[in-house]
Parts: sequence; C-alpha cells; structure tokens
Amino acid sequence: MKKCMNFKFVVLFALTLLAGSTVYGQDNVIDEVVWVVGDEAILKSEVEEARMSALFDGRKFDRDPYCVIPEEIAVQKLFLHQAALDSIEVSENEVIQRVDYMTNMYIANIGSREKMEEYFNKTSSQIRETLRENAREGLKVQKMQQKLVGEIKVTPAEVRRYFKNRPQDSIPYIPTQVEVQIITLQPKIPLEEIEDVKKRLREYTDRINKGESFSMLARMYSEDRGSAMRGGEIEFSGRGMLDPAYANVAFNLQDPNKVSKIVESEYGFHIIQLIEKRGDRIKTRHILLKPHVPEEALTAANARLDSIADDIRNNKFSFEEAASVLSQDKDTRNNHGLLPNPNNNTSKFEMQELPPEIAKVVDKMKVGEISEAFTMIPQKTGKEECVIVKLKSRTNGHKATIADDYQNLKEIVLEKRRDEVLDKWIREKQKHTYVRIKDEWKKNCTFKYPGWVKE
Repeated sequence: MKKCMNFKFVVLFALTLLAGSTVYGQDNVIDEVVWVVGDEAILKSEVEEARMSALFDGRKFDRDPYCVIPEEIAVQKLFLHQAALDSIEVSENEVIQRVDYMTNMYIANIGSREKMEEYFNKTSSQIRETLRENAREGLKVQKMQQKLVGEIKVTPAEVRRYFKNRPQDSIPYIPTQVEVQIITLQPKIPLEEIEDVKKRLREYTDRINKGESFSMLARMYSEDRGSAMRGGEIEFSGRGMLDPAYANVAFNLQDPNKVSKIVESEYGFHIIQLIEKRGDRIKTRHILLKPHVPEEALTAANARLDSIADDIRNNKFSFEEAASVLSQDKDTRNNHGLLPNPNNNTSKFEMQELPPEIAKVVDKMKVGEISEAFTMIPQKTGKEECVIVKLKSRTNGHKATIADDYQNLKEIVLEKRRDEVLDKWIREKQKHTYVRIKDEWKKNCTFKYPGWVKE
C-alpha cells in the first residue's frame, strides 16, 4: 500500500545527511548553491548525497535525479515555511519515537547496529542526532499536510464508482496482512537497582547545586541519547506533549537555578531543570537514567510467560482472558491483547509494519499459534520487556475486492483526494515564493511542478 509522501521524504533526507560529507558532484565541484527557494538554499551536496542514498533505498528514478531530487527538497521547504507561519510544533516524544523507528529500520535493513555504524561511518549516537532534526522537520511537514487536507471524506458509493470500471491490471494488490495479540510482562527490577539509579541522580543534583553544569552532566550521563547531545535540552513543549509525570513536575518549576526532585516516568527516572516558560509551553533540560534489567529478571519473566502460554494451550483460560488480566501493556490490555496499527488505525499489519522482533516470530507462526516468550525493546519507551504473541489472523496477498478490502480501497481513494489538494496547494504556493535555479540545473529538466521556472 502507498505510504505517506512525507515519511518517504524524511527517510530520503535522513539518508542524505547520514551518507557522509564527501561530495562527488557531476563536475567534481566540491559544493555550490543550485536552487534557492524563498530564503532557503539547496546545495549541490544535498542533492548528490540524496542521489547516493537512493542506491541504499533501491529507488528508481523515472527522470533525471538531478531534476527530481532538488524539486523534492524544494517542495519540503514550501511545507516547512508554511509550518513556521502557522506555528506548527511537534513534541519531543514524537521525535524520539520517529528516530527510534528509523534507527530500527536501518538496523533491520543493514543487519545489525554494528553494521549500521560501519555503513554510515558514524556512531549510533551520531546517527540518532542526525536523524533527530530530520525527523522533527518531517513531522512538521506531516502535520502541515494534515492541516491542509483537513477532514476529507468519501462515501462507499464513491469508492465503488472509482474502482468499478478500472482495468484489472490497475486493481491494487493487497500484501499479506496479519492480526497479532500480545501479552507483556515487565521484568522485575531489584529495589537495589532502582535505589542505585536514584542515588546517582541525587549525586548529580548535589554536583549541580555546587556549581557544575547541568548540561555537561547530561551530555556525560543521560541515557536519552538524543537530548544528551544537546545538554539534555527538550524544546518548547505543551503539557500534553510530555510524559504526564514529567509534565506535572516540570510545569511546577519556577527557578531555573533549581533542580527538580527525582521523577519516575515510563521512560525511567529523571531530574529536570527549567530553562524558560512561554505561556502554556515550557523548555527544560533533563538527565534520564534507566534501571538496568538483570538477566535473571528477564529469565524469570520469560519463564512466567511460557507458563501462561502452556496454560492457554491446555485450555485453562483463553489468550484474551490472560491478556485482559495479566498483561502489563496498557495499550492492548483492554482490547484482549490485540495490537493496534498506528499507521492505519486498524488491527491489520503488513509484515514490515510490525516491530522487528514481533515480525521475526510471527512470520513462522500458524494462525491460532502462541509463541514462546521472547524479549523486545519497544520504540516508545526503549525499556526491555518480555512478551508472548498469538497470530490471530493472516490474510494472504491478493487482488483487492470491494467486499473483502473496502477499507484499503477507501484509503486509496482518500489518498488520491489528498494528493489532489496538496498538488493544488503546491502550485499556488509556487506563485508567491521566490525561486532561483542555476541554468544548468533546469535547462534539461521537466519538473513535476512547472511553476519553479518563472518567466
């Protein structure tokens, strides 16, 4: 199925920056400005590195990439400019989740974290920091697009009419989809480990109160790798954009010279320092420590889950009952363990949409089968947890039909309508935006949006 245009661009431009600093231009020129959109320059290095990165993604261009890529970058700049005018913001949690998703995607595609570091010639921390700003911009573009398309709706009659007379070879192919149920247990962390984390945070607080830099300590010790690179800073955020426990303490801080009490959130334990308040938004810095999960705790949690799985197989109770009563995953516990797909707001996943650890297990399972216990690290929290999964359903790949695949076909029609709205907006925005393109970067190009070249 078609993915959102903005996420493709996020990946493209993340790879652009990750590809490295060496530039191999068409004419061996080190760098130059090739486009200007508004007051933003597009460099030859950006375009060249994006072209090189496309090799990683297996992308095929139907036109000259030196025409296609700068135009795609230019379109993004139009959306980002409008997002700034409309004060579009994204939360730090959203950025972290997107960075986690992209990092896991690279690891899955390349083979391991070590191979990823070797491929990009950067450490994992450097890769995540590069991805961070790209993810932030990509999310702003996504929100701007969502604002522009609004609440577009289509009726069942419109969907049927759209596909009724289409030739057979244009009917979409629906990839294999699965529904997965999950039971989660959090490994029990020894009290002494939690106390050790709190002791270390109290020591950092004492050092800060004696004059040491919060930012320096965050860079050295915080386990939120992204913010640690910026001295623990989290950009201006509304209360709803932060973890509730974190927000409750942060918004009560008054003195930028004071350090908060220790705060426990779903991510771990924090100490927080106020930087600035602006109305209902706040800018803070923090140090995050996560209690270490000992191997014996993981072993015990997995053994407990294997015992639960055996009881289900022996019909002592159902998977659904166990999920509702025993699972510690708050997002699925009240839905009989059924895993929700945030990409389409249904319970159906294409295999590549599942968390990698789950996809690897589910791929070999039969419908109704329950897995052995295994350990995974969710993108949201980054904390180890133990799970068992049940394959609830599998629908093999097939040509779409209205009867069986209405929701998928409806989304195709909706996506077409959204593309039409965004296409119209881009063409109108071009008329009021200053654009300059070097002659050799436009003379042989047929652009998707001709309005770049102004007579």
